[in-house]
Amino acid sequence: MSMSEGSETADSMDEDTSQIPHVRRSKVWEHYEVDLVLIDGDFKAVCKYCGVQLHTKFGTRSLRTRIAEACRSIQDACRQRFLLTMKKKPPEGLFVFDEKVFRECMVKYCVHAEIPFLKFEDPHLQPWIDSMQPAFQIKGRHTIRDDAVKMYKGMKKDIEVELQNMDSRICLTSDMWTSSQDLVYMCITSHYINAEFNYKKKTISFAEVKYPHTGNAIKEEIVRCLTEWGIRGKLFTLTLDNASNNTNACEELIKYHKHELLLEGQHLHVRCCAHILNILVQDGMKIIHEAIDMIHELMKYIDSSPSRLQDFNTIASGMGLRAKKGISVDTPTRWNSTWKMLVEALTYKSVLTSYANRKMIDSPSEEEWEKAKVICEFLKAFEDLTLIVSAHRKPTSHKFLPIVLSIRHALKDPGWHTSDVLKELAAVMQTKLDKYWDPEEKENADPNRRRKSKGIEFNHALVIATFLDPRRKQDYLDFFYCKLSTDGEQITKQVEIALEWVRKYVKEYELLAATSTAHSTPSSQGNTIIGSPVAGKRKLEEEFAQHKSRQRSRVHKSELDAYLEEASEKVGDDFDVLGWWKRRGKKFPILASMAHDFLAIPLSIVASESAFSCGKRILGDKRSSLNPDMLEVLVCAKDWLFKPKEGDGQ
Repeated sequence: MSMSEGSETADSMDEDTSQIPHVRRSKVWEHYEVDLVLIDGDFKAVCKYCGVQLHTKFGTRSLRTRIAEACRSIQDACRQRFLLTMKKKPPEGLFVFDEKVFRECMVKYCVHAEIPFLKFEDPHLQPWIDSMQPAFQIKGRHTIRDDAVKMYKGMKKDIEVELQNMDSRICLTSDMWTSSQDLVYMCITSHYINAEFNYKKKTISFAEVKYPHTGNAIKEEIVRCLTEWGIRGKLFTLTLDNASNNTNACEELIKYHKHELLLEGQHLHVRCCAHILNILVQDGMKIIHEAIDMIHELMKYIDSSPSRLQDFNTIASGMGLRAKKGISVDTPTRWNSTWKMLVEALTYKSVLTSYANRKMIDSPSEEEWEKAKVICEFLKAFEDLTLIVSAHRKPTSHKFLPIVLSIRHALKDPGWHTSDVLKELAAVMQTKLDKYWDPEEKENADPNRRRKSKGIEFNHALVIATFLDPRRKQDYLDFFYCKLSTDGEQITKQVEIALEWVRKYVKEYELLAATSTAHSTPSSQGNTIIGSPVAGKRKLEEEFAQHKSRQRSRVHKSELDAYLEEASEKVGDDFDVLGWWKRRGKKFPILASMAHDFLAIPLSIVASESAFSCGKRILGDKRSSLNPDMLEVLVCAKDWLFKPKEGDGQ
């Protein structure tokens, strides 16, 4: 057989295979013809009773529905027998009740749904359990609590083993919570990428922090947490909000623990991007509040009375718009609620205007409505960015530079400079942006030299994360600094500084890899006396491994050069950056190790639902009543029980 014939045969086999129906496991096939009918390239099932032809491409649901409900030719007795076969209840004698499994499931539900332990002593609970499994006697609140603690300890041990044994480093976020008794708790969450390049997030501490909440107190709590989990030498970055005590905490960590940090903690402190965006918008809202106050007052007036809302809905129905159960009114602590209010107001603009005219109350002028439209678009842009940075179960660090450019582009959009109010808003936000994210390094890349500039230089670890996005690489660094400056010399300087940091980290990871290889060599170290000839030989072997690594990088084309020379991936929102590095790990082992760490850096300390709020995070009354140890058990265990839905991201 020739190669061409073989190829054609293989193709035809592939085609034939694609047309073969799946193995028929469902009982429903007993009610359809044995052979499927091929119509227009699709196999269809033929009902034995009425001859109707149904698609089978997407499963058997339509086939079951036909027999159970729609087919008029099937006898009732036959239909009832079919319905009985569809019940999921196992046949008598096959099910074995396991009390241990039942209790484990009950505790998981209790923790995940935040059910108070006292609920298990409700007199109506046991009869409900009896209706399902009379053999199970419901346990009291103390037993359920003990089961929860036991589950927590077991899960904690598993996570400890995972964190301690993995090669990659760990990024932390920390946030403060306040109870209804004004007790303050510090929540510490670990973010890391495991060996399979899966992004992981685990809350590892929820502990009470005594006053005063100084930088040193925060530092001590972080060190205590790392020590308890046995991961002191694995910390990479620490994402915190912009409070001065957090800055002091990072400085204290670097001062006393720099020997445990990569490059002595040069890029330890990552400032929470969601917090910075929140500050930008909140400052801007102070400028534009007059433009939206009238809309706020009008909608608040309507929402404050059922009769007013009914009048509003009558007008809306007459104009062909959907009636509302309630009007969206913004709240002071959540700026995105203002955006939602404006969206709704603009949708019902004609209704609001008509209502105000009928009731003879003040309503926005056409100019104010136009301002509201522009402000709505403005806030929508920042809401989208906030949702991006506050995603907390997939990588975000490689999106940092595009986010910075998006913000700067938004503030300079000429469409938002149509009035003095919006011009002032953009100017205020631009000034605040420069304070927190000044992209220009004013001195050399020498990490021992401190810079002085008008703002805080943003963390170059985030620049490297963008560099490790195979869609962007060095090209995006060039593009980024070109968008910020027209000074060619300055652009070249900033790009070179960024690349110098990349090279520093590559060198550091090469040394770590060489040392790790030397340590993994089998030996009888346990019986070796320090200072003996064997110990001296091993030391020389480690030094030789490092020397060989350095020599290889000089002689051969470096891994970094090969990465840069390889064509960049196509830009797209659905690109799986972790999947790319998982596939290329053998080709770029050092850069893949860096990707494990740099792509794990979280841009935000809070989840999406909290990112729009400027208020402090408050514990509910039920959780506030728990003692601190039990509170930590429940908060951490609930986080560990979380399972993302299929399709929820990486």
